[in-house]
Amino acid sequence: MTSTTRLTVAQALVRFLAAQYTERDGVRQRLIGATWGIFGHGNVAGIGQALLEHADEMPYHQGRNEQAMVHAAVGYARQSNRLSTHAVTTSIGPGATNLVTGAALATINHLPVLLLPGDTFATRPADPVLQQLEVPYAGDVSVNDCLRPVSRYFDRITRPEALIPAALGAMRVLTDPVETGAVTLALPQDVQAEAYDWPEQFFAERVWAVRRPGADPAELAEAVRAIRAAKRPLVVAGGGVHHSRAEEALAEFAGATGIPVASTQAGKGSLRHDHPQDVGGVGHTGTATADELARTADLVIGVGTRYTDFTTASGTLFSNPDVRFLNLNIAPFDGHKLAGQPLVADARSGLQELTGALRLHAYRVAGSYATEYTDDKERWEQRVDACYEVDEPDTRPTQPQVLGALDEIADESDILINAAGSLPGDLHKLWRTRSPDQYHLEYGYSCMGYEIPAAIGVKLAAPDRPVWALVGDGTYLMMPTELVTAVQEGIAIKVLIIQNHGYASIGGLSESVGGERFGTAYRYRSEDGSYTGSPLPVDLAANAASLGMRVLRAKTVRDLREALAEARAADTPTCVYVETQTADTVSGAPPAQAWWDVPVAETATRPSAVKARELYERHVSTRRRHL
Repeated sequence: MTSTTRLTVAQALVRFLAAQYTERDGVRQRLIGATWGIFGHGNVAGIGQALLEHADEMPYHQGRNEQAMVHAAVGYARQSNRLSTHAVTTSIGPGATNLVTGAALATINHLPVLLLPGDTFATRPADPVLQQLEVPYAGDVSVNDCLRPVSRYFDRITRPEALIPAALGAMRVLTDPVETGAVTLALPQDVQAEAYDWPEQFFAERVWAVRRPGADPAELAEAVRAIRAAKRPLVVAGGGVHHSRAEEALAEFAGATGIPVASTQAGKGSLRHDHPQDVGGVGHTGTATADELARTADLVIGVGTRYTDFTTASGTLFSNPDVRFLNLNIAPFDGHKLAGQPLVADARSGLQELTGALRLHAYRVAGSYATEYTDDKERWEQRVDACYEVDEPDTRPTQPQVLGALDEIADESDILINAAGSLPGDLHKLWRTRSPDQYHLEYGYSCMGYEIPAAIGVKLAAPDRPVWALVGDGTYLMMPTELVTAVQEGIAIKVLIIQNHGYASIGGLSESVGGERFGTAYRYRSEDGSYTGSPLPVDLAANAASLGMRVLRAKTVRDLREALAEARAADTPTCVYVETQTADTVSGAPPAQAWWDVPVAETATRPSAVKARELYERHVSTRRRHL
């Protein structure tokens, strides 16, 4: 007779989660390392009580904003190479809908997170209950259905026994390198508290093997032929290189073949900045070196990349009429993009197989090609030096000079986190990445507010390393709430707030597309009704201090260098606040080296928009579909 244990649904779920593990390359770790939660009537007596009941098995973290809790879990998952993540529990209503943005971010970036929102009563004793969405045409719809399109797996547990297949299905998706993303188990509040006799096998330790599939022999042979025939091949390294821990395999492949490696935002750091074959970021925010190689490449070897519009410059970058694509990707969906020749395999396994096969043929790019990209890279490094250079250390820094000051004190142990604004462009062009996981840019969803909670998650996964959240004032004002969490938990993140009085990135974009920076400055209204008055007297440093952070103010480059060094050495949560000056042509970041499609008004009366449309039509005429 099968032995059973009587527990509530919530208690059974917590016990089950505590017994799940992943294993890859012989290394085993917990799949769900902890649970974040904000409690309300929809989960306090269910999951909340269960977390209390099983506190010795499942660590708990208290959050301040449900979206931020998802960001923290995602940051932890990325730092853990997708082999471990956190769960997030919320009440019904706004607590649940606050999860949607975080879920979209996780799914778009292929990062695992488990969402456990409360739901309305399955038994419907009172209808509607507090915070219930009434849908006249469907009695089984709740606000949690908003999570369906942004989840890789969704189930609503309306009966206790339904938890068993749903929980197993959820773990399967979380640990699948192709399918992973946000996973949602919606939990009606009455079902959470309902007891059931669970089979003991449900709580036995279960290990989910994370596979490393090799390439199909026929696809591998075709890939080798394509590379051997190429005269100007270029690797585009994406986030899949990091997820697979394929950095060493990529370095070996590049070193053996001499093929240059450009990187997407997610893939930057796949090679160290000083590796001979590293040519920097590619695409709209890329380097001149990488983008010129992309324009002339006859074979683009995508490794673990989704080819977003920033990477392809909206279909205008890979302009060689003979260019072809070879896509090494664990996901067939991405392997076939741009009419590419797919090589469906784990990034590390596929690279190792390619390297071995090409060595048999003694393949290497021509010396003249290597000399060309090496010289171009050196010229770009001189431009980076010029951006970082400071002539007057007692003046306010430009944003590139802020990055230069951080570059001076950072080593391979530092981790930088950013997601939105003007910083992603500057970082992609300028930052000299020293380790595979130093550059943590969330650019799949480019979500303002990600940085601070993600830094907490990263620090929980890497407690002995300096973790920096780089935020502009616009991003900071979106979601500073988790500073309280960092203070409460003693999580010693470092937050660098760069004050430039508005949405600087969108302001620049607005100007380029005829929008004249409308609605992008943080300033008082002028007499004409526009936001062109004096800067607002908002003190973000004081705000951070009021939330419990230690704050270091820097007025000059000299101050900034001292403050950054002090913050890096701190063992408590610390914020560095600096106001930047407008960049000039010497110290400002280089402009975009490739186009990005933001449609411009086809009809307008304002001269700025008319001129922008003319330029837009010239650019869009160069777009091509790769067939």
